[in-house]
Amino acid sequence: MSPTRALLQHLLATIAYRTQKALRDAPDDFGDFRAGHHVRTPHELLWHMTGLMGYARTMLHGGDYAPPPTPTWREEVARFHDQLALLRDDFANVSLTARISDEQFLQGPLADCLTHVGQLAMLRRMHGVPVPSENFIMADVRPDNVSAAQPLPAAPDAWWRPDQPPLPPGPNPAG
Repeated sequence: MSPTRALLQHLLATIAYRTQKALRDAPDDFGDFRAGHHVRTPHELLWHMTGLMGYARTMLHGGDYAPPPTPTWREEVARFHDQLALLRDDFANVSLTARISDEQFLQGPLADCLTHVGQLAMLRRMHGVPVPSENFIMADVRPDNVSAAQPLPAAPDAWWRPDQPPLPPGPNPAG
């Protein structure tokens, strides 16, 4: 496997870790939370993210990918992680020739997916249950794990409290 494909696999694991960070301990009704008119719900965002991973796979296999909606939020979470695993395995398959460059995978569907992970985190705050902060450099992100079963934070920020507004960046912005 090429170094760029190994890096893309690590990015997929990062997407899995950060997605689960945004979803961990979310209230049961979070998937249906709508922040405003024509704003995607978390369920709809994750459906789109599933579509992005399936679309990326078409760059290796051809064809089209348009996932039908799933009836439940939990089913979409599982399907999303299944698509991550399929794409991870595709990146390891040296017999597959992509129609786009590895850089285009990064700048297109993978970067788009990371953007939506951030939107999930923002929707959590808007829903009243913000995502705890952590030092992601220390996170236990492993390219072989793109499942929903992600490890707990290795370096959570001890100063973080769910009832405080967002703080400025820094090692201990709470003082």
